[in-house]
Amino acid sequence: MATRHLYVVRHGAADRFGELTEVGRRQAELLAKRLGRLPVDAIWHSPLSRAAKTAEIIGGHLTGVPVGEAMELVDNVPHVPADPPPAWRGLFDGLDPAEAAEGARIAAALTERFARPAEVETHEVLVTHAYPVAWLVRDALDAPPVRWLGLSCGNTALTAIDHYDGGAPAVLLYNDMRHLPEDLRWTGSGPGQRP
Repeated sequence: MATRHLYVVRHGAADRFGELTEVGRRQAELLAKRLGRLPVDAIWHSPLSRAAKTAEIIGGHLTGVPVGEAMELVDNVPHVPADPPPAWRGLFDGLDPAEAAEGARIAAALTERFARPAEVETHEVLVTHAYPVAWLVRDALDAPPVRWLGLSCGNTALTAIDHYDGGAPAVLLYNDMRHLPEDLRWTGSGPGQRP
């Protein structure tokens, strides 16, 4: 087994129909330039349009790197706590037990496929959504399942996680937006003060 280097990103900014906006396309272009300095072996994306288009833009800048769909990266609620924190209860309103079980199944498939060492050294870009990014970070830190709540990330923010053979995973970067100018940062995040 060898190290799996994951570069996990949330898709670019999207409109209410789930399509990338001009801002989202620009964010994806800037992220692609940053990722172009890395030895990327593959780009995987959620089946949802905003993630697929972001991956397509990134792939257009990384010559010869295959781009493929991974159902495990789809947007979903990965874990429903038995007693959600008051600030988060609204997120789970209307989520029935079957949907909660499906979210847990997808989350388990995500970690089973990507959150482990690879057979050979590999560098993979995962273009997904805020909740799967949070779930992968939570998993790498071996935090309780409820800790995915509150791990928000901006559009095209970069999170880097290494999965080592025989060692605990390492979160190298989380929600890093230095490739974006200030006016393109923090899209897709809730209101509040930003550093």
